[in-house]
Amino acid sequence: MSAKVYVEGGGDRRVLHQALREGFREFFKKAGLERLPRVVACGPRKHAYDKFRGAIDGLPSADFVALLVDSEGSVGATTAWEHLKERDGWERPASATEKNAHLMVQVMESWFLADRDCLARYFGKGFRASALPAVQRNIEDVAKDDVGRALDESTRRSRKGRYSKGRDSFELLRQIDAEKVVVASPHARRLVETLADAMRGNRT
Repeated sequence: MSAKVYVEGGGDRRVLHQALREGFREFFKKAGLERLPRVVACGPRKHAYDKFRGAIDGLPSADFVALLVDSEGSVGATTAWEHLKERDGWERPASATEKNAHLMVQVMESWFLADRDCLARYFGKGFRASALPAVQRNIEDVAKDDVGRALDESTRRSRKGRYSKGRDSFELLRQIDAEKVVVASPHARRLVETLADAMRGNRT
């Protein structure tokens, strides 16, 4: 069984697409996946959906594909497909199941909140952890706008300067403790468990 993950992000720059692929591959490795999926950087979220839809329509029976995009807000829907239908108007392809759609809740940067030690090491002197939200258990409860403001405020006097998505996001993804993210984000845990299951040959 082989697997591909069609991921939102990376814009239209080849160097960022490469950084995205490397970041997610390292994240999946640290999360404990014995076999790694192929990561496809898609740029805008609609491009990710379109590429995923084209891939699953012509999918060989021995392969598995997943769509991975930001939820862009809290998730009140029962399933990822329901959320994507409500927010984006995206229909679930006839050949897709619930296991094919996954969300980063509320944005990929939310995952960074699970590993504050990594943020402190990465941004260095001047990083202010006290500016980050007081998350007890579930990082998905922090609103998207609050995540962005917190990263900006906590890093603005750091050695690296303010958080920059293009410069920092995929390098942080490569460095963070994936196990901490899986504990703090139910949707991240679902993604990792689904991929592990698929790579063992169980798609249902």
